[in-house]
Amino acid sequence: MLVVIRGAGDLATGIAVRLHRAGADIAMLDVAIPTAVRRTVAFSEAIRLDEAQVEGITAKLCQSVEEARDFMAEGNIAVLVDPEGATIGQFKPEVLVDAIIAKKNLGTTKDMAPVVIGVGPGFHAGTDSNADCHAAIETKRGHYLGRVIYDGSPIPNTGIPGNIGGHAADRVLRAPVDGLFEPVAQIGDTVKAGDLVARVNGVDLPATIDGVLRGLLQEGVPVTKGMKSGDIDPRCKRGHCFSCSDKARAIGGGVLEALLHFTGRLQG
Repeated sequence: MLVVIRGAGDLATGIAVRLHRAGADIAMLDVAIPTAVRRTVAFSEAIRLDEAQVEGITAKLCQSVEEARDFMAEGNIAVLVDPEGATIGQFKPEVLVDAIIAKKNLGTTKDMAPVVIGVGPGFHAGTDSNADCHAAIETKRGHYLGRVIYDGSPIPNTGIPGNIGGHAADRVLRAPVDGLFEPVAQIGDTVKAGDLVARVNGVDLPATIDGVLRGLLQEGVPVTKGMKSGDIDPRCKRGHCFSCSDKARAIGGGVLEALLHFTGRLQG
């Protein structure tokens, strides 16, 4: 079964890992300059580095649908620069997953594939005229995380990050000004509140809390003031920086449920 995933950030990657291990062929579409902060567990890094590995699975930047098909046939994941989804019609996937996590629908429609799954706020599942997907997945941390919605929409975006280790909004690093991002620390580093982790146009970006730097944008990414640029995990488990998160796995499980609900299979 061929599944095309719009987006290749850490949550989209968690979905890809679960579906790939269940036997699906995966092609992922993202922007030319990805802005995922959890880069060590994001297949979008293949766009920058040509190749990326997450939990032993290899993804490669491909320049065409034909190259992507050949690479997937070898048991790998293909990544293409295609923010508009122009290649979806060429791929003709059995399942399309929108995991851009833009908190709104950026153009995915129910007729793009036999099964269309929307991830997070901004999607409406069902059979009525307002539906833009066959199923939607809840992404808000808490009791309903990973729940599959077959009629209705996920919880609207609150603008407040989920609570981890007693920290919510304060664990997210945001750009202090507009400009180009200049990392000073590295993902996996242990930091204390006030430690310098990056600069933007010469303005310091300090750590907001004590913990392990779980996410940080790459060198040279254009950012705007207030843009999410990093993530500190107060649980201080360095290994967590290099494996899919509990949230990504829960969402991936929801996508797998929805896929099987509508198709009854992954392969064969």
